[in-house]
Order: sequence, then C-alpha cells, then structure tokens
Amino acid sequence: MAKITSKIELNIELDENRVPEKLVWTAEDGGISEQEAKAMMLSVWDSKTQEMLRIDLWTKDMPVDEMKIFFHQTLVAMSDTFNRATQDEKMTATMKDFCDYFAEKLELKKD
Repeated sequence: MAKITSKIELNIELDENRVPEKLVWTAEDGGISEQEAKAMMLSVWDSKTQEMLRIDLWTKDMPVDEMKIFFHQTLVAMSDTFNRATQDEKMTATMKDFCDYFAEKLELKKD
C-alpha cells in the first residue's frame, strides 16, 4: 500500500526589516489555495526533547481588535482539541471558563 502525503504550504512576504507584510497559505487537500491571512500560530511537538516548537506571525497591518478575537478563538479551539485528545471533561470546562473570562475582560462578548 502506497503512503499518502499531504502538504501545507506557508509563504510569508517580509519588508526590509523582516517584518511580515503578507501571509499566504495553501492546503490543497483542504481546498485552500493561496488564502491570505493576517496572523498564524503553528505549534509542533518534539517528542525527543518533550518541547513544543512554535512559529507565531502576524502582519504589521493586523488590527489589535482582530488580534484579540484571534487569540480568543484560538483558546476556544485549543479547549476543544484538548477535550477531543484527552476526554478530560473537568479540565476542558475549566479551560472554557477561562475563555469566557478572557472574552469578558476584553469585552468581546456581545450581549
């Protein structure tokens, strides 16, 4: 049986000071082709060193209000992923409570 591979490609345009001006990503298996983004967080697990390696990038024109929403949605997604990976309902609920607190303090929730 042949191995199947999937490719995710990131292209970052930098200014003269190496600050990201444009982020573009492609994931053909997911139907994404040269989709522009304003921010990204990529985390990978190094099992040998037991450490997370990461790349956090955002374009210089990413608005702060959008960054706050991006962080909130990232925290919510991490809670969901944690639950799927561990089935630890108690800690997931704690994480969700923090997400609600985070949104409240940043006034992200609309009444």
